[in-house]
Amino acid sequence: MFYLTLIFGPLFLAVVVYALFRNFEGVVKYIALALFAKMLAASIELYNALPAEGYLKLGSFLHVEAFNYVLTLQVDMLSVVMLILSSLLLILVTLSSWTMKNQAAYFSLLIMFSGAIFGVFMSTNLIWFFIFWELTLVPMFFLVGIWGAEQRVYAAVKFFLYTHVASMLILLAFYLLYAQTGFLDVTLIKEAAIATPALVWWLLFLGFAVKLPIFPFHTWLPDAHVQAPAPISVLLAGVLLKMGAYGMIRFVIELMPESSREYAIYMLILGLITAFFAGFLAIYQTHIKKMVAYSSISHMGLVMIAIATVSYEGLSAALYEMIGHAFIISPLFLIAGYLHHKTGSWQMGDMGGIVQRAPYVSAIFVLAGMAALGLPGTMGFIGEITILISAIKVNGAWIAVIALASLISAGYLIWTFRRVIYGEMSPVVASADFKMHKIEFSALVLFAGLIVLFGLYPQPIFDAANQAFAHFGGVQ
Repeated sequence: MFYLTLIFGPLFLAVVVYALFRNFEGVVKYIALALFAKMLAASIELYNALPAEGYLKLGSFLHVEAFNYVLTLQVDMLSVVMLILSSLLLILVTLSSWTMKNQAAYFSLLIMFSGAIFGVFMSTNLIWFFIFWELTLVPMFFLVGIWGAEQRVYAAVKFFLYTHVASMLILLAFYLLYAQTGFLDVTLIKEAAIATPALVWWLLFLGFAVKLPIFPFHTWLPDAHVQAPAPISVLLAGVLLKMGAYGMIRFVIELMPESSREYAIYMLILGLITAFFAGFLAIYQTHIKKMVAYSSISHMGLVMIAIATVSYEGLSAALYEMIGHAFIISPLFLIAGYLHHKTGSWQMGDMGGIVQRAPYVSAIFVLAGMAALGLPGTMGFIGEITILISAIKVNGAWIAVIALASLISAGYLIWTFRRVIYGEMSPVVASADFKMHKIEFSALVLFAGLIVLFGLYPQPIFDAANQAFAHFGGVQ
């Protein structure tokens, strides 16, 4: 029952907290921080309690006999890793939002989101998974639409419509799975029992591809990132995009491995196009946050390339890159938002010489940027090299062309350093006040520490990945 409260507790707490404390805004962020810390502790407890293989059963609830409809909570290593990542990012987003306006509503929506995201990663029932999947859209819609920039409503509606329409494909696939197998629990469905595996596979793939996102389904994300407040961009990149990758692995690869191997070439091609197309678009950006957004999409193309190997090594590399991407791209978004707040401009041409006014923030921005282009000693290097090795093993030496994506990253990131961090100080920068709240700065320091820690010592993540994908055994 305790684990059920991790899902529904925050959903009800969000309403109660807002009703009771909307006139005492400063209290709500402490409640949110305490809740997310508790969720992180519970996730770590689940990690320690997992069996050597398979799922840890947490209970079945809300059983509807007529439809064999039950909320089944089960976790394995993959889902627990996502729980830990989500709760950790929620803590860091809370710290990064310490001075956000209208805090009662803002943090209440974050609390609501936390319950929905835990439901996504803990439920193995297809219908309940879908309910929680859709529920995450509600708080994100308002977080972008209320606290975002000038075109926030347009971006929020576009985000909602794109991802909701894609979810209809997932729901149709789930209906076909139930109609053909008689099961609603993903742990009981086997590919051999699916009468139309190609149709189901493509419906699931397209549905999750939009959330990932990969070309040509990516167009909702740059608008959402640019218009969203910087901490919410962290959630978009660090959690919502990872929902797409999680769904791709859980329902496309693990549920239907043979069909995935048959269609792997299409996943590979779309991953390659995404990595290069988004990288080239990033080069042409003068809007600093849009540059970071396209960089994020490019790296998700690398995740798609790793998933397309449908192998033990590739999926392990994908999981590491998913975590590394969350830690690397987050400080880039946060600092981009910070620079806009201080200078009043998104344009790199209006900046320059930031390092002279905000040296510590500049150092973290450069560290995260160098990690994004694959600097040894950071998570970016480990993620890219393991993806390269696993992709070559499956597809041959020609796939080494993906290394060129790092060269593209070097182009737009080093150019950004030159225009924004270094160079001659612009009049806008000279007249701006670059003070940052200590708590918000501490979140940047924690992100920087995680980038280096798991870049130098990646074994804990790969140990988890080894257990999560051991059933693939490296067989192609």
